[in-house]
Amino acid sequence: MSTNQIETFSNPNQERDYTIHIRVPEFTCLCPKTGQPDFATLFLDYVPKELCIELKSLKNYIWSYRNDGAFHEAVTNQILNDLVQICKPNFMRLRSEFNVRGGIYTTIVVEHVTTGWTPPILINLP
Repeated sequence: MSTNQIETFSNPNQERDYTIHIRVPEFTCLCPKTGQPDFATLFLDYVPKELCIELKSLKNYIWSYRNDGAFHEAVTNQILNDLVQICKPNFMRLRSEFNVRGGIYTTIVVEHVTTGWTPPILINLP
């Protein structure tokens, strides 16, 4: 997949950490063994640093996997690697929940944490 199609824009609030949650319910790739389609919902959570991911370009990037054979583990790691390379976030987590195939559901979770970044303290209110 080509990462040069993923566009970014300047984080409008670099003075604070905040989390962006993105849900992609229509991810598709092909099983590298059978050539049959695999379907998944992707859940992307990230804490931007200087750049945010532009959503239309993310959609086009995700769609570029539709005709490619890929194991669930490999494609999830590749997507995370590409997105980290492009926007260099403080934190990023990608969870891929693949639909049932042969009675088996697969969920892959991968994370990136920038060296030296400390997440904000969670405040619990009564």
